[in-house]
Amino acid sequence: MPTILGQNQYGKAENRVVKITRDGATHHIKDLNVSIALSGDMEEVHYSGSNANVLPTDTTKNTVFAFAKEHGVESAEQFGIHLARHFVTSQDAIHRARVRVEEYAWERIAVPDAGRAGHSFVRKGQETRLTQITYDGERWEVVSGLKDLTVLNSTDSEFRGYVKDRYTTLEEACDRILATSVSGRWRFNWTGDDQPAPDWDDSYEQVRRHLLEAFAETYSRSLQQTLHRMGARVLDHRGEIDEVRFSLPNSHHFLVDLEPFGLENDTADGAVYVAADRPYGLIEGTVLREGCEARIPVDLTSP
Repeated sequence: MPTILGQNQYGKAENRVVKITRDGATHHIKDLNVSIALSGDMEEVHYSGSNANVLPTDTTKNTVFAFAKEHGVESAEQFGIHLARHFVTSQDAIHRARVRVEEYAWERIAVPDAGRAGHSFVRKGQETRLTQITYDGERWEVVSGLKDLTVLNSTDSEFRGYVKDRYTTLEEACDRILATSVSGRWRFNWTGDDQPAPDWDDSYEQVRRHLLEAFAETYSRSLQQTLHRMGARVLDHRGEIDEVRFSLPNSHHFLVDLEPFGLENDTADGAVYVAADRPYGLIEGTVLREGCEARIPVDLTSP
């Protein structure tokens, strides 16, 4: 039976790169996980096994480490842009490069001896920063984001007025815990070198700030409402971004029944909950600037 080769790509995944920059006694650390995917004129390697157009995946790995030294790591986005440009412009057979970067944040350890404070770090136990750079020789697409940003509101959330059928057992809640682990992506409207590039690091910090403030300030009647407020606030304040997509698991917290022990649980001075990790509700959605097209893949944020 005749067959036709469909979409294909290859590269080296999860290259762990730690770049230390020494500024005298003060050191700076960039900790990245970089994955490369290349596509182009690769029919023959699939049909006949000819490697004539194949840049070895080991070479892509070496390039990642060499570029960390030669170009440094200004930001996850800029590092990905350097790599994507290199693979597409240096290899005739490669027409498209996708570079995904995870960045793990570190902060300095404060010690009484100031002379030793510049080179000791502790890993931040919060979110992982993400970016995906795609380049086809003409057009750039930069989608950045984060995952595992765990947030919780201990009040100002309710869930009631929903559809009920014969299988519904959930009781309406006028005051509940709202908790989630945010996975989010946002697409920049920067598409090439003819435009000034955003300050990638500042943009990330500001987007993170706005989505957290929206989460904290929204009286939530549904997690869907909170999702929309988070995305809308980012777009209202960050003109370099046209699209935001979130995947928000609803991390349920249920009141523990303490009556068998003669205890009243939900009282004015507080309550005890059990945190249920599964199953969980999963709320996902995209918020767009008016007139813009949705281009962030649905599965990019899904677990």
